[in-house]
Amino acid sequence: MLKKILAALGLLVVALVAVVATRPARYRVERSLVIRESPAILFRTVADFHTWDAWSPWASLDPARKTTFAGEPLEVGSTYAWAGDDRVGEGRLTLTEVHAPSQLKMKLELFRPWRSTSEAVFDFYTETRGTRVVWILRGRLDFRGKAMSLFKDMDRLVGPDFDRGLANLRTVAEEATVPR
Repeated sequence: MLKKILAALGLLVVALVAVVATRPARYRVERSLVIRESPAILFRTVADFHTWDAWSPWASLDPARKTTFAGEPLEVGSTYAWAGDDRVGEGRLTLTEVHAPSQLKMKLELFRPWRSTSEAVFDFYTETRGTRVVWILRGRLDFRGKAMSLFKDMDRLVGPDFDRGLANLRTVAEEATVPR
């Protein structure tokens, strides 16, 4: 009887590993919002990491977190690093491409609560009602990430934060609380 139970448990573990292994490795989270402001103003607000605390969906989660900046604002190579509690973790954003005023690309490195590297992209499109800001996060999941995605995929995990961040960005930009 014990052999049958152990065999069943072994089979269950193998099946679970197989299911996790066949999960998609790539993920993409995308949100957008039209904001009544020019692409140049919005581009500058996102490209200058010194303004992130005004609109980032994570900034208010841990006001005691430590942040550091390096490099020239709005230029390739500039960085924004943070270390905080478990809600915000620890990580670094690095500007990798700057195409003013239409696109920004950034390398996002998370060190805690888990390690990962992904790419964040911001696109700015002129529309009749303002500027459509598109926020994209894309990357690859390791085995642990694939296992976690069985319960909550990246879109459901990060998407609501992007929605809040874009809404905050709209408020900040439309209230003209950022330098012009």
